[in-house]
Amino acid sequence: MPTEAARVLRDTSTDPEFGPWLAQASILVVDDEPGMRNFLMRTLGPRCRQLELAADTDEASRKLDQNHFDVVILDNIMPKKNGVEWLAEQRAIGFFADAILMTAYADLETAIQALRAGAVDFILKPFRSNQLLNAVARCLDRLRLQRENYVLRYELRTTSDHILLRDRLIGESAAIARVRETIARVAPLPTSVLLTGQSGTGKEVAARSLHALSDRAAKPFVPVNCGAIPPDMIESELFGHLKGAFTGAERAREGLFLHAQGGTLFLDEISEMPPATQSKLLRVLEDRKVRPVGSEREVPVDLRFLFATNAELEKEVQAGRFRADLFFRINVMQIHLPPLKDRDGDAVELTGLFMKKLSAQLAMPAVPIDEATRRALSAYDWPGNVRELRNLVERTLILGRFPEGFGRAAATAPAGTEAGSLADIERRHILSVLAGCNGQRDEAARRLGISRKTIDRKLAAWDG
Repeated sequence: MPTEAARVLRDTSTDPEFGPWLAQASILVVDDEPGMRNFLMRTLGPRCRQLELAADTDEASRKLDQNHFDVVILDNIMPKKNGVEWLAEQRAIGFFADAILMTAYADLETAIQALRAGAVDFILKPFRSNQLLNAVARCLDRLRLQRENYVLRYELRTTSDHILLRDRLIGESAAIARVRETIARVAPLPTSVLLTGQSGTGKEVAARSLHALSDRAAKPFVPVNCGAIPPDMIESELFGHLKGAFTGAERAREGLFLHAQGGTLFLDEISEMPPATQSKLLRVLEDRKVRPVGSEREVPVDLRFLFATNAELEKEVQAGRFRADLFFRINVMQIHLPPLKDRDGDAVELTGLFMKKLSAQLAMPAVPIDEATRRALSAYDWPGNVRELRNLVERTLILGRFPEGFGRAAATAPAGTEAGSLADIERRHILSVLAGCNGQRDEAARRLGISRKTIDRKLAAWDG
């Protein structure tokens, strides 16, 4: 049955006077006076995306359980329970939206109680429509800035942002062209996507492309590296928590799921997610609701989910480390990112692009790429994929030349030894970087963009 607000003829254009976010807002009005509800419906209905009206706090509680709201506009003096008491109760059980309190009694005690209960603005009755609209616009701007700030801080903490080529998937090879074509087909759909491939192949770049080509492009893109969050903190980071939910929870906080509201949540290294959190994620995917730690209420979320892994999830399922039901739930559409060695010619193109970008970023002159180096770039196996290539270019800019022997190895390899030359180039390059690090394997792995275990394995094989 359509709500009273839904019957209002609404103008979907944005109102520039009160900011562009009002047209996308979802608002709940709680007031026992029909005249005030009607006034607020006529004022807000034509300007916001969704408006729900509640005549009392019981009805308001039911609507909070069913929908996500950006702002709640709440009368204070109502039968049964006043607005401040109800707001304090809702904050205690899981309510994160901004609240604007309306009252005809502007005494200091009420104002203090409202602030303690979690109201962010205070409007004195009677008021004009533009006073209310300005208050709502302030709330929406505050909410947007908080979420953007939190997401940016999270990315800075958890993502090696500078080593990613985040603009687009570069390359003219048939392998990467197929990936771009698949992304273009699936991006406009709400379908969940699982991105697979080796570390450093550009899974986050693909995820950002999916988001940018979707109808959620104007909303947040929130990347989460599941392997970078301690197991005892991942539930709180993802779902949020209430004040006092655990030791150290000094205030309530929205999780990354809610910060991505309306946009795209990218869960990278999904195979690293602890089993207990896998179960909770499955519930979120099925119900589209999250329960913050310590909360009695599930909060509805509107998200597009993207997942990525460099592990073979089928083997993880067989080994009992990944839930089979979760795997089948996320494996709706799978896109495999090919390793750089299978992208014919792309290594040279990427080198030129990285050289241009990094030379400007580091304020250092670009290093020419001669024919011998081009052959070496094309012949090398790139165990660290695009990430290793980027690190090579940065190291080249710092040294003012490509690493010793990198270009000459391809130029001087004997004819008919193509298979051996690949291994030889790889061996020369790794040993050269190790020598430059005085044998420090951890530092060499960091510079190469590969794991310490890979270097250990290679050295053991060469010694044998």
